[in-house]
Amino acid sequence: MSLDPNDLVAALNEGRSYWGDFAEIFAERRTDTIVVLDDGRLDKLSAGEEAGVGVRIFHGPTSAYVYTSDFSRDAIVEAMRLASAAAKQRAGTGETLVASLDRGITPTPLSVYKQLPDSIPLSDKVAIVRNANRIARGLGAEIRQVTASYQDYIQDVTIVNSLEEVAQDRRVQTVFSINVVASDGTILQTANESTAALAGFEQVAGDLPERYARIAGERALRMLRARPAPAGTMPIVCAAGTGGVLIHEAIGHGMEADFNLPNKPMSVFAGKVGQLVAHPKVTIVDDATIPNFRGSYRYDDEGVPGQRRLLIEKGILRNYMNDRKTARELGVAPNGGGRRQSFRHTPMPRMTNTFMLSGDDDPNAIIRSVEHGLLIKQMGGGQVNIVSGDFVFNIQEAYLIEKGQIAEPVRGATVIGNGPAILKIIDLVGNDSRLESRAGMCGKDGQGAPVGFGIPTLRVPEIVVGGIVPGMTETMR
Repeated sequence: MSLDPNDLVAALNEGRSYWGDFAEIFAERRTDTIVVLDDGRLDKLSAGEEAGVGVRIFHGPTSAYVYTSDFSRDAIVEAMRLASAAAKQRAGTGETLVASLDRGITPTPLSVYKQLPDSIPLSDKVAIVRNANRIARGLGAEIRQVTASYQDYIQDVTIVNSLEEVAQDRRVQTVFSINVVASDGTILQTANESTAALAGFEQVAGDLPERYARIAGERALRMLRARPAPAGTMPIVCAAGTGGVLIHEAIGHGMEADFNLPNKPMSVFAGKVGQLVAHPKVTIVDDATIPNFRGSYRYDDEGVPGQRRLLIEKGILRNYMNDRKTARELGVAPNGGGRRQSFRHTPMPRMTNTFMLSGDDDPNAIIRSVEHGLLIKQMGGGQVNIVSGDFVFNIQEAYLIEKGQIAEPVRGATVIGNGPAILKIIDLVGNDSRLESRAGMCGKDGQGAPVGFGIPTLRVPEIVVGGIVPGMTETMR
């Protein structure tokens, strides 16, 4: 098995007759460790490695993708032949065809990894979840269930293409999360906390997992004892950082270029570059270049350098997030948004670290501006219609605001609205934007990708607040 770019370039050149308009080879090697402790028992303990090569060929707007776990030159050239034949056969349709042929690098990383997780004994990783479980359960008899998990992976990728571009990246992710359920026999309340980053084992070193276990457990107990949230239309204040999932889900997906193609405009943002789509106080960026953050990388999965993409500037839509395929269709340059879950998957436009920039308003003054409303400290799960932007989100931690002061905690709140509409009425934006180091994992078309998100303190002057929605599923953690 080789991720040496020289070997991949040699295979690419040997299959030159199959290049079509564009040819690309993506090679990957990845090791994973997962430890899950559920209800006091080790529910999952696994460590493994996988590796493979994917070949993509374009003929016009049509692309074909063939992957294999065989790293030999003959196998790669055969994958190119099959991909070229498939793309040529369906040329002009704009389809993406996928098929399987299944029968040591040290690149310069974006981040500095102080402790590579494969150098840490498995017993140390198990100890993390056991200690977190102990801390959470020690908070009281009302703590009924605790699920603690640890995960790390090391992913090495090499990408070469017919434009004579070569890219290599090493991505190391370390994740800890804990979910706590509290109950008094009648009411159930759930709270979760997590930390994740483009970082080594240092991300979970010391007592951080235990502190997060305490935070999650205390939140679950606090919400258990809180009174039910009021329902109706009212202003809300989203605290810095934690409400960023709202930007990601309700707004961010609509700015991915595959939802904004001229021949298939699915997003409400389609065709609106240069137009006012948000309040002038709103500026949103997506940035893959922030060292150590969850959604960052040196190169995307098409070999394009990770970039800081200005999506909305003072309310005006400036850009979509592109991969190579959508960039070809829109007649623009790719901007580093081509992401894939593994060598078995084709790339697509995805978010990385998506967040709203700070404004000029004082966060405390924003709270004082609300006569009667809700302060959201922690978002929960939700459901979003990517095409329309309609959403419903469960709120994990919330407090009443009465006469400009934070009052008692309330439980069971949901917020219901439309992302593009909310963008236009956000009227106060704090000077405290914060990007959360949570274990954000975004799903799209069956593929998962690590992401980051964040916001400053902000006010939405009017939104529908309701009770718990039956059957709600969580789309982001």
